[in-house]
Amino acid sequence: SAVEAMVGTLVPADRPVLVCANGVYGERIDKMLRLQGKQPILLRQDWTEAIDLEAVATRLADNPDISSVIAVHHETTTGRLNDLEALGAVCREYETPMLVDAVSSFGGAQLPLERWNAVACASNSNKCLHGVPGVAFVLARRDLLTSGTGHAPGLYLDLITNFNAQVAGYPAFTPAVQAMYALHQALVDLEAEGGWQARAADYAERTGRLVTGLAALGIEPLLDEGRSDILTSFRLPLRTTFDELYAHLRAENFVIYAGQKQMFDSIFRVAVMGDLHLDEIDRLVHLVSEV
Repeated sequence: SAVEAMVGTLVPADRPVLVCANGVYGERIDKMLRLQGKQPILLRQDWTEAIDLEAVATRLADNPDISSVIAVHHETTTGRLNDLEALGAVCREYETPMLVDAVSSFGGAQLPLERWNAVACASNSNKCLHGVPGVAFVLARRDLLTSGTGHAPGLYLDLITNFNAQVAGYPAFTPAVQAMYALHQALVDLEAEGGWQARAADYAERTGRLVTGLAALGIEPLLDEGRSDILTSFRLPLRTTFDELYAHLRAENFVIYAGQKQMFDSIFRVAVMGDLHLDEIDRLVHLVSEV
């Protein structure tokens, strides 16, 4: 909902918009825009590849009317942390603003939005913030919300309607109050723990332990470079199905992700967000070894 509100409100229908996609979530943004009657130019990469910066520059040079560039920061299709620092440099060169899907990186990775030439980012209350599901939010440059010009095709996901109500002191629509309280506490906890820097360090330690442990079993990550420490995709071992692996782990209260679409039979994904500890990572590795 946050991403759909962001692109719906901030992307005009009368100008093209460039969508960088190297996974399910980038491709989903393209679908959102088409359903909204917008004009996306889809720059699709193979799911295991980084965003093609030269291709981005070419599209921007050939289409000076492009209103913005949209990219997913943490593409959980594969667990890639896209290099938005480099993409942002291209956006700055062509004076094109960026819109960022930070759904699964906000709170667990650095987000220097101004440096990236980003004018808005979308996220939610769970994932790296460790709240509970139920709150979607967009951080946007204030002038985009006060200009009076919006492009939302619907009612509930119109950022300007929601922003004006927020400024007036009362929400436009009934919020998930219990999830808002949980988000508030999650933010208090995040600050007390040392902010995103401390959380990112925790994720890196957990993922390092996980990758090392699974490597000892001959199980390698899908990506050679560009991996995030938030979620990692691993190649399924020979003679092991995802269903078999999942069932054994689920019986011991561990839940892992399958690969999406064409990757269902070739990878499994493990996220380390939440209240996890190294002994639980070790136990997970041991259970995988049993399978």
